[in-house]
Amino acid sequence: MDINILISNLTNPTLLFFILGILSFVVKSDLEIPESSSKFISLYLLFSIGFKGGQELSHSEFTSEIFLTLLFAIVMSAIVPLYSFFILKKRLNVYDAGAVAAAYGSVSAVTFVAATSFLENEQLHFGGHMVAAMALMESPAIIIGVYLIMRYQTEGERQDFKKIIHHSLTNGSVLMIVGSLVIGIVADSKQAEGIKPFTTDIFKGFLAVFLLEMGIVTARRFKAFRNYGKYVTAFAILMPAFNGVLVAALSGLITQDVGNRFLLAILGASASYIAVPAAMRLAAPKAEPGLYIPMALGLTFPFNITVGIPLYYWIIGLT
Repeated sequence: MDINILISNLTNPTLLFFILGILSFVVKSDLEIPESSSKFISLYLLFSIGFKGGQELSHSEFTSEIFLTLLFAIVMSAIVPLYSFFILKKRLNVYDAGAVAAAYGSVSAVTFVAATSFLENEQLHFGGHMVAAMALMESPAIIIGVYLIMRYQTEGERQDFKKIIHHSLTNGSVLMIVGSLVIGIVADSKQAEGIKPFTTDIFKGFLAVFLLEMGIVTARRFKAFRNYGKYVTAFAILMPAFNGVLVAALSGLITQDVGNRFLLAILGASASYIAVPAAMRLAAPKAEPGLYIPMALGLTFPFNITVGIPLYYWIIGLT
């Protein structure tokens, strides 16, 4: 692995703000981002990446490569929860195994955004359809996770499947990214230039502030997670590494574009800590949020933005 890429990634200002957030909790600082501001920033990030992706798509011809990429993303988001569930069920109950499996089949929009920032620093292009791939990967993983829970739980505990599917498709983060993508596609290009300073110029600043908040939240929730032992700790690091490396290698069968392959690997490796927890509150109220949220946010997220990003980029360079 190129040590310069690793050092560059570790000294990225956005990542350093994430570390500052963790440090603020460790030293018991009163530093915090107001909840309303944090929610606004997360919606802004989804809006910005979705709209820019839609604009890219509006100028792109729909090719067989784009179709195969989107199909690959959907299949990946359905398969990952399947094998994850049966690995986890050896040590966890059905509810926790299903919730964690859904989280690891779904994606982290913030990890995706950090990855696009890395590509910009490396001056590498990526297709707007990669935003569509991210949006399409949210719901299948949730649906598979819910199905597995319903399949293996006792008869009397089953939830309304239709209600859960509806929630997974209309969840705020899913609706924002999909809606922004569609608006970006249909919006007039000249009119879209008017909001470019908002969607592009201030993007990295908002990302840095959001990762500061993520650092604080990670440190708070990680304490509760330590009770679950080494098995889930190993899973939260080894599973994304396995998924990311596998996708980085296999993506060469679909496209030779380095930027698109890299983002596919990131999507395969990341884990949801926004959309899935919201859905699991309905689908699996017995699942422990103190397990699946810290796994995704406290271990997988930092692993991907420190080690994962340069690792998957390196693998793509080899293949």
